[in-house]
Amino acid sequence: MSFPFFIAKKYIFSHKESKFISFISGITVLGIALGVATLIIALSILKGFENTITNKVMDFDSHIQITSYSGTIPEYKNELDKIKSILNSKLNTMSPYLSQLAIIGKKKRKEGVSIKGIRLQDNWNGIKNDIIEGEFIKGVNKNYLVIGKKLADELLVKLGDNVTLFALSNDKLPSLDNPPNIENFKIVGIYESGMSAYDDLNVYVSLNNAQELFSMKNQISGIDIKLNNINQIDSSKKALAKVLRYPNRVQTIYQTQRNIFTWIDLQKKPIPIVLALVILVAVFNIIGTLLIMVLEKTSSLGVLRSIGANRKQVIKIFLYNGFILSVVGILLGNLLAFVLGYAQLHYNLISIPSSVYLMSSIPIQLSPVIFLGVSFVTLILCIISSVIPSYIASKIDPIKTLRFN
Repeated sequence: MSFPFFIAKKYIFSHKESKFISFISGITVLGIALGVATLIIALSILKGFENTITNKVMDFDSHIQITSYSGTIPEYKNELDKIKSILNSKLNTMSPYLSQLAIIGKKKRKEGVSIKGIRLQDNWNGIKNDIIEGEFIKGVNKNYLVIGKKLADELLVKLGDNVTLFALSNDKLPSLDNPPNIENFKIVGIYESGMSAYDDLNVYVSLNNAQELFSMKNQISGIDIKLNNINQIDSSKKALAKVLRYPNRVQTIYQTQRNIFTWIDLQKKPIPIVLALVILVAVFNIIGTLLIMVLEKTSSLGVLRSIGANRKQVIKIFLYNGFILSVVGILLGNLLAFVLGYAQLHYNLISIPSSVYLMSSIPIQLSPVIFLGVSFVTLILCIISSVIPSYIASKIDPIKTLRFN
């Protein structure tokens, strides 16, 4: 153990000479720990929000969506062949669908919903994984549907109940010659994504049932496309837009869900400010503690200088002081952040209104990158902040100090 490190450790942990120094050191360590823990938790929550919302949106929506300005795509099988030839290996799944607004009712309770008719053989794992009661639709020619938990609660319906759907025929206003279509459907599944925007609005039926309900045989509203790699969304969109001309419209999920992704980006903007403030508090804690230590240990420094300690060794003593306080505070902060994050991750201690935040509990992602990044930046700045008190301590004149004492 080097001489400067030995003295630095004695200054911090020794209770014989000054309990005040130990107390101040404890406050400094606690301040750094709370700052580090707060920052790690804040960044982990933001990362959790981003990933959870993105995954939910990606599960329920497509990476790329092809629709038509005319409202429907009549000869969609030709479009499927074109898409397959353009995307090739990039393509994971493509799913034609028919989506129209309708009214769903049970006795006197009525709600406006979006009916989405889907091909049952396509990949709908996002919905299947979120089903909490019943199962996904299996009968193509049977009037089965899957609804969200929130919508089921509003209608006071449960699994196995029959509900009535009121829909426009051929997307035209009802008249004597064109009355609305009314069909009874059985609830075979209830899903809960945690995002009220989906659970309260989307109702899923088979594509055949939807085409019959809306009197739109062999027509679809659009094609959902999912890619093997989401990083290829923009390039795939450009390739499709070159071939699928008007009236087709090609949009990425970042366009169809622009409000959600804009909200996510908005959450990231305060991060540099929060990071700066938290680290600034830690820096001032270190500077204040070391300056107090310099004042308290003036006579001791005079003795050290008089027995041969040079300025470089005195600087190292206080740099080691700053390093020890920083490391202890950072380790405690990491431990506190991990414990709180783990508790929220596994026990959902804090719940939030899903109507506002699109989910029912605070998501958190415990990423090693966040822990290491915050710890590294805090450590570097704390060590840099130790330079000022160290330089001041090295300037102490041992003769004047000993004469004054």
